[in-house]
Amino acid sequence: MSTSPTTDALGAPVPVLSLSPVVLSVPGRPVDLQVRVSAPATGTGLPVILLSHGHGPSNNLSSLNGYAPLATFWAAHGFVVVQPTHLTSRTLTHLVADAPGAPDFWRSRAEDMVHILDQLDVIENAMPQLAGRIDHTKIALAGHSLGGFTAALLLGAGLTDPGTGNLVHLVEPRIKAGVLLAAPGRGGDVLNGPMAEQWPIIGAVDFSTMTAPALVVAGDKDDSRHFTDMGPDWHTDPYTLSPGPKTLLTLFDAEHGLGGIAGYDAAETTDENPERVAALARLTAAYLHTRLHPGAPAWQTTCEALTTGPDPVGHVESK
Repeated sequence: MSTSPTTDALGAPVPVLSLSPVVLSVPGRPVDLQVRVSAPATGTGLPVILLSHGHGPSNNLSSLNGYAPLATFWAAHGFVVVQPTHLTSRTLTHLVADAPGAPDFWRSRAEDMVHILDQLDVIENAMPQLAGRIDHTKIALAGHSLGGFTAALLLGAGLTDPGTGNLVHLVEPRIKAGVLLAAPGRGGDVLNGPMAEQWPIIGAVDFSTMTAPALVVAGDKDDSRHFTDMGPDWHTDPYTLSPGPKTLLTLFDAEHGLGGIAGYDAAETTDENPERVAALARLTAAYLHTRLHPGAPAWQTTCEALTTGPDPVGHVESK
């Protein structure tokens, strides 16, 4: 797997500054919104990636302390990465177990990202070395697993509120592009696994209105039997069932952890593969760079390096 052309496409990595927690006051939220900010030590006009964590078995990976393999790479290659601790985090369970919206906090998770954008100035000024270096017009969003579900809502997917039966839209127009990593798929008859009754919200999403540009990443061994017997194709639904412009990256031999993106050396990763994680970090950075800088060659160059030739990490298709 050659990486030299992609190094050129994204530029050389730079040292990363990280600050946490940055505490944002949100009226009505049962606890303050805490975020981690990771940024390159150099550069101006920096785009932003909001990163929504999943809901895994670890205590801390599903919080602002997770996803370092992605957040650090993205920041080293020119993005400001903002990671909230959503109310679903195990680090908050003892505080919010009885709060309205528990246990899935689907609306709160999406609203966290809106609050971050509303207070981006506060976040920027909390790190003196970052002040004045963010391009507030270049905003992207990434989410893994339940975070992919959150990302879908912010990118335009509708949701039928199980509590009221009303169709809800939480689209955030400031977000220009997204990356959905091992996100849940459709509901209906295929949502037939043992966890489906506990998490009915997962099946309430309508992807037909998810119009924002997005890269959907699915592992071809990600078989989420606790939700569905549809097999790994379920995780391609956000691509299949939404309108373009969309791109699907199918990672070969990848399971739900996509090689270990939730944290360095996390024992819960069932398919640990540092090379896959490195390739995915590079591909996602290249996709978002090109989406936020139209005409930039990073995506095409990186795809050619990593998804073609004798040892591809995956397959790419677009619509």
